Amino acid sequence: MIKDREFYKTILRLSLPAAFQAVINLLIVLADNLMVSQLDARGLSFAAVVQSNSITNLAIAFLTGLASGSIVLVSQYWGKKDTNSIKAVSASVMLMAMGVAAVFILFIQLFPRDILHIVINKRETEAVSIALRYLPLVSFSYLPYAVTACLIGMLKGIEIVRITIYSTVVSLFTNVGLNYILIFGKLGLPALGVQGAAIATLLARLIEMLIVIWYCTRVQKAMPFSVGFIRHQKAWAWQDFARFGLPVGITDAQWAIIGMLKMVIIGQLGILMSNAAGVVDSLMNLGTLFTFALAGGAAVMVGKAVGENNIKLVKEYSKTIQIMFLIFGVVMAGLVFLIRKPFISLYGLTPEATDLAVKKVNVCVLTLIGTSYHASCFVGINRGAGDNRFVMMVDMICGWLIVLPSAFIGAFVLKLPLHWVYFLTRVDQTFKWIIANRRLKGDKWIHHVTRTHDEPGIKHA
Repeated sequence: MIKDREFYKTILRLSLPAAFQAVINLLIVLADNLMVSQLDARGLSFAAVVQSNSITNLAIAFLTGLASGSIVLVSQYWGKKDTNSIKAVSASVMLMAMGVAAVFILFIQLFPRDILHIVINKRETEAVSIALRYLPLVSFSYLPYAVTACLIGMLKGIEIVRITIYSTVVSLFTNVGLNYILIFGKLGLPALGVQGAAIATLLARLIEMLIVIWYCTRVQKAMPFSVGFIRHQKAWAWQDFARFGLPVGITDAQWAIIGMLKMVIIGQLGILMSNAAGVVDSLMNLGTLFTFALAGGAAVMVGKAVGENNIKLVKEYSKTIQIMFLIFGVVMAGLVFLIRKPFISLYGLTPEATDLAVKKVNVCVLTLIGTSYHASCFVGINRGAGDNRFVMMVDMICGWLIVLPSAFIGAFVLKLPLHWVYFLTRVDQTFKWIIANRRLKGDKWIHHVTRTHDEPGIKHA
């Protein structure tokens, strides 16, 4: 393992703001869910919002994936101090993300009921009606999120991460405060229920976007920046992003699609399964939020080292990061197991749903160890080193050929107990770490993705 303290200071400096952001986002989701769960005793509003958010999660994953895909190019250009190329890449990603967000919004506005029937059983007519008051409104938040995600991705690639803290703190207070006011009708305003939750999310996203734009244009000095940068499109930047960055977006997006299809399976198994799954998903996300934040920091460090052509350092980073994340996964699995009952009790579920949620955690908690390890590799080391196509193929095979068929067969053919069906939606986490470990044994995972300058046709360094 690397003994230089500067390594650990740097990875923490890059990762802690993202970890803080993940904690704040989890608190926002938790607060939203707790408030929505108070709207009716049967849990219909909670189920409607949870299932609707599987659509939102799909859109967010597409947009986050595009932003994350830019980091491999940005961080390696940052290692070469080529800020003009960073702007060109970021402009292309921004335009693509805004286009994707617009497509999601358009489809949801035109076909809201058809889209909701994908994730909510048609027989659950009350839940569908509630969701129709929520999803079309919240979908407008996708566009400001696209702008925010791309700008933060660019800043993260050049090792500026403090803005993450500022924007998420504001988002926490704005979202939770507006939710309380608009859902329950405080300060003389009408009680809007799930519509209030959607409006609060939209307003919070808009405020967050304005803060990030202000920070990029007025505060940070590492790179001259103006809002008009998006107009300066370069053909080579689109080509390079398609080759090296887009696989990250496809990987994240296809896992979001798989996640949505998991929710389709879960939604067909009834409100009891949906409510329990919504709570357990939040708890399992708590167990991995620091993992993915640390992996994002690791990707920047590895990418910068590759950009500097310091291959020996890249390999030293790889070995140390793998050990760190294995230990961290064990710790987080133990923590989740210890807090499972108090956490689940916060939601006020029915006794049957509470019992099912506890069983789900009991059979899935050890998967957090595998998640932590392979995330350190795929999201951190491989992504930073430009090995995104390999990661994309592994995730596609595991998701489409193993996870979804297993969950479907377990639910509708074998008719397994519900907690074992939930386990099958995470079964890949029990073996994917082996693939990750094997990939990092040689040198095939290290790729230089930068150009010597921005002329089309120039070979990569």
